[in-house]
Amino acid sequence: MDEIVKAALKKWPNVPACRGWLALDARGQWYMRDERIQAAGPFPQVKGSRITHDKLREFIHRNYEADERGQWYFQNGPQRVYVELESTPWVWRVRSRGPGQPPAVSSHTGRDVAEVRESLLDEAGRLYLVTDLGPGLVHSQDMHDAAQAIEEGWWQPQDVRAADLPGRYGYVLSPQAAEASLRASG
Repeated sequence: MDEIVKAALKKWPNVPACRGWLALDARGQWYMRDERIQAAGPFPQVKGSRITHDKLREFIHRNYEADERGQWYFQNGPQRVYVELESTPWVWRVRSRGPGQPPAVSSHTGRDVAEVRESLLDEAGRLYLVTDLGPGLVHSQDMHDAAQAIEEGWWQPQDVRAADLPGRYGYVLSPQAAEASLRASG
C-alpha cells in the first residue's frame, strides 16, 4: 500500500466505504460505474467506462487487496472502494519460458506468482489457477501458453463449476449485493 494512502487512513480513519463504483472484468480491465450505469444494470451486463489512464490503473494496482470477508477493494486514500468482480479477484497473464521450464505467471496488477498450487477447468472451458496470491482466471489471450504448460505436465486441471469458485476460495463477486443482503437481513 502506498505511504500516502497509509497517511490518509491515519488522518481520516472513519470514511465510509464505497460500493458498486469500481469493477474488474474477466480480462483484467477496470471499469468506473457511476450512478446512471449502476441503475442500468448489474456488472458485467452493464460495464461502465473502462479506465484507460495508466497512472490511475497503477495506483489501483498498488492498493488492491481483500478484507476479512473476502471482498476485494482498492484503498483510495482513506476510502475503501469495493470492487465488483466478473469472475475472480485475479486475472493471470501466462508466458512460456520455453520447453522444460515452468511458465511465468503474473497478475493483471503486475504481481509475480511464486507458486501455482492448483489448476481448474470450468464447464465453459475457462482455466483458473490457484496460486500463492489466490485464485484467478487465465487471460483468454494467454491460453496458447497455458495449454503448452498443461501439455508439458506443469498443471493438471481438475473440473470445477465456475459458480462454486467464490465459496470454495472465499471471495465475494459483488460486495454491493452482499452489503444490500446484509442490510436487508437486519
